[in-house]
Amino acid sequence: MPKPKCNDYTGLTLMNDEQLLRYSRHIFLPEIDIAGQEKLLSSTVLLVGLGGLGSPIALYLAASGVGRLLLTDREKVELSNLQRQIIHSSNSLDEMKTTSAARALHALNPDIKLDLIDDLTAENLDKYVALADCVVDGSDNFTTRFVINRACVKARVPLVSGAAIQFNGQLCVFDFKHDPTPCYQCLYPDDIAQENRCQDSGVIAPLVGVIGSLQALEAIKLLLGMRMKSQLLQFDARALGFRSSKIVPDPKCSVCTDQC
Repeated sequence: MPKPKCNDYTGLTLMNDEQLLRYSRHIFLPEIDIAGQEKLLSSTVLLVGLGGLGSPIALYLAASGVGRLLLTDREKVELSNLQRQIIHSSNSLDEMKTTSAARALHALNPDIKLDLIDDLTAENLDKYVALADCVVDGSDNFTTRFVINRACVKARVPLVSGAAIQFNGQLCVFDFKHDPTPCYQCLYPDDIAQENRCQDSGVIAPLVGVIGSLQALEAIKLLLGMRMKSQLLQFDARALGFRSSKIVPDPKCSVCTDQC
């Protein structure tokens, strides 16, 4: 079946009966309807990282019918991953995470197209960002987040960034496609990149599910064209509390100063 395009919508759906049934709970929502679901089917998302955050992100994007997922991770599945990386299984040990994830996603939704990227680098990142309607960052270190943020600012591609460590999580949304907006690096100085990753500090397993699911939700909203202001959402799993705040542009930011 040809890949549907939202701008072809004229009141008659391009989806077949099986797709109409699969996505019926989306279609029932007036904010989505048939045209919105076809927009998701015609969208491409670059997902960086297929670990704790990337697992629920990938599963929900695939289940929701995002038509093309560019999946990237350079690591293999290890036993210690299985405590929280729910897209993988014991049968995936020593397998590339991209391969393991693709198997699970195709089992969930065979309609979608998956591109597996095992060689993502700072040098070729721009190429993959340019293919995407939205980038979702499920990486576990500041160095990678900074590089992804810079590429998204440059290409004006929306970015959904998440992080989880110990009992604390956060979510950032940047709609670079529309209005001038602050970026991820407005929140953190360059030298924070030397701080520890979650693998060095531990993380409670369901926390990454909470944050990753929220990242998938925000990505879908961006793909549907819902306008959002850049914001930071913080989650305290101990107290079960959320706090939302506006991200203020840093006038000295080396990445987005000319854009804000």
